[in-house]
Amino acid sequence: MNFQSFLNDKPLFYKEIDYERMPRIWQKIKKHFKLPKIIHIIGTNGKGTTGRYLACLLYKYGKNVGHYTSPHILRFNERIWQNGIDAKDSELQYAHEYLSSILKKEDSDSLSYFEYTTLMALTLFQGCDYAILEAGMGGEYDATSVFGNDLSIVTPIDYDHQEFLGDSIKDIASTKLRSVKKCAILGKQTNSEVYEIAQSLSKKNGFKLHRHEAFIDGNTKDIIESFSKKEKLPSFLKDNLSLAVSALRYMGYEIKREMLPTLKLPGRCQKIAKNITLDVGHNTMAAKALKNHFMGKKVILVYNSYQDKNYQEILKILKPVIKKVEILKFDNDRIEEYETLKRCIKYLDINVSDFEYTDNSQEYLVFGSFSVVEKFLKDFFER
Repeated sequence: MNFQSFLNDKPLFYKEIDYERMPRIWQKIKKHFKLPKIIHIIGTNGKGTTGRYLACLLYKYGKNVGHYTSPHILRFNERIWQNGIDAKDSELQYAHEYLSSILKKEDSDSLSYFEYTTLMALTLFQGCDYAILEAGMGGEYDATSVFGNDLSIVTPIDYDHQEFLGDSIKDIASTKLRSVKKCAILGKQTNSEVYEIAQSLSKKNGFKLHRHEAFIDGNTKDIIESFSKKEKLPSFLKDNLSLAVSALRYMGYEIKREMLPTLKLPGRCQKIAKNITLDVGHNTMAAKALKNHFMGKKVILVYNSYQDKNYQEILKILKPVIKKVEILKFDNDRIEEYETLKRCIKYLDINVSDFEYTDNSQEYLVFGSFSVVEKFLKDFFER
């Protein structure tokens, strides 16, 4: 069977997760894998960009490096990147056929979409020096946590996926940080208690803990600052770059000005036109970062939201930079009901209408989820 047809039969979202399935199945098949050094990316926001920055830097050092990120926007191939390019269909088909040869059918069928695609990535990364694996939404029980990792990189931790991770920062941070095996580098945190929780778990579980600032000396900071100004990076992307550079230096590599990569990861504060910015963020932390980025401007927000997201708080945060919200309609089982979302926007005293087309005289921010960005891109390029 074609890999895409096989994946299409698996649901993308699960109300309940069997946390024992992936470890159990991995124990059966791990003898068939020769793993590279694994770098695990955990956190709430910024995992994709931090991982891609580090992957690009290691690749510039001549290393064979793979980066696994999720979800994708337009093509599944975006999830599995190796040495500068996304995986080809033929490579993904090979990975699927390889897994089919070593997995029992009942195991193959029972694995979730994310669990199976994680194994596809590991199949293709077997010849790599480094594999950078981004956790899906958790840490301790995430599919990417079953492999022994050499380093965990911790991006900012905040509220998201509370139905699975817990209702407090302590619960969410603890779940993510319990996935650390040997060593963790902690990125800049907006919730100060994350530092305390990390320190406590470091002592309890016996892993080394470093703050990313420990690896950013004066010269390195100057290099990052000048690059960020040249590339016009928003502050949160500069923080993600700094975290990636700190990991690189921890691993024994020095950073050089000419090595810093221009980010090519779709949907991360990405300008696709002079007046259109895409961002796949979908939580309050992402909203705060975008509000700071657009402060002093007024944008038309092209938006929609899943039912389980705190969209009222997200819109309240973004309100100072919103001129108007235009709801991007599309069919999805998880999407909030149109009238419910519209009432919420009106309650916040924000002008609202339906998205129909873009006007070159207006500035747009497309935001709300990967699904919103995907739908917009398809509509935008068709027009």
